[in-house]
Amino acid sequence: MRQRSSAIGATSSLKVWFQRFSFVLLTIAAFGVLLIGKADTVMLSRLRIWVADSIGPVIHVVSAPVETARETASDVQSYFSLKQQVEVLLRENQALKDWEQQARNLQAENESLRALLKMAPSPRVSFISAPVIADASSGFVRGVIALAGRQHGVVKGQAAMVGNGMVGRVQDVGDRVSRIMLLTDINSRLPILIERTRDQAVLAGNNSDQPDINYLPRDADVKVGDHVVTSGIGGAFPPGLPVGEVAEIVDGKTYVQPFADLGRLEFIRMVDYGLPGVLREDLGIDSLSQQFAKPRAAPVQLPKPAKPAATQPKLKPAEGSNR
Repeated sequence: MRQRSSAIGATSSLKVWFQRFSFVLLTIAAFGVLLIGKADTVMLSRLRIWVADSIGPVIHVVSAPVETARETASDVQSYFSLKQQVEVLLRENQALKDWEQQARNLQAENESLRALLKMAPSPRVSFISAPVIADASSGFVRGVIALAGRQHGVVKGQAAMVGNGMVGRVQDVGDRVSRIMLLTDINSRLPILIERTRDQAVLAGNNSDQPDINYLPRDADVKVGDHVVTSGIGGAFPPGLPVGEVAEIVDGKTYVQPFADLGRLEFIRMVDYGLPGVLREDLGIDSLSQQFAKPRAAPVQLPKPAKPAATQPKLKPAEGSNR
């Protein structure tokens, strides 16, 4: 009994002593670890690797459920997102099918009307694409130089197009290059049509980025955002070529922003619609008069009167004949 009580007393005294000097002991232990690390870095490195090797599998096992849960949450989110996208695509697909059916009906109706009216077929369209090699703009003109000319089939007056709209027309043609007059050139005039209101007018360049509309009817209900296309008036270009949209209306002036970025032209398509129209005088030809003019009759030459035959002079009688 006495031994047990003495052991308990020693343990309690040791516990009290440890509590009193625990800070000092921990500080000494920390210094000891630092000294061991400084003394033998190889051993400390091996100890770190051993600890990492021991804890690595445990960390992997513990993190596996967390990673699985994260992937599951991501898959669920992707599923709902894909479901919404599929619903949107289904609606768009149905709308496109409806538009396709309407387009087929309009095509059949158009063909029937053409057959009823006996309309002449549209002329065959040919085009030449060429890179833009120079900017020919200055303070008074707006134009570019394209690497295609007369030897490639380019003709003065052809429409200059890019993928999203019209940029101008061919103004001058050389053997290997052509000069394109842009819509913004102050000399450019283009018959146009407001697509929504069907009002006809003329798009006039003003050497700025936005040409303005002239000769609009007074009762025209033009609004910002209305699309502008060629009207086909004058026969220079066919109707319906995209030109631009109404950008702003200031002080009664209507300005149009071309669909094509005229400041960043890289390639131009020069299209021949076979419609010289009002440009035939500028081209120096009159195709209509050449086509329908009758050949002039050669002037009738009247036969020249024949010269009278030379007469023999009468011989005077001899003096001795009357004898």
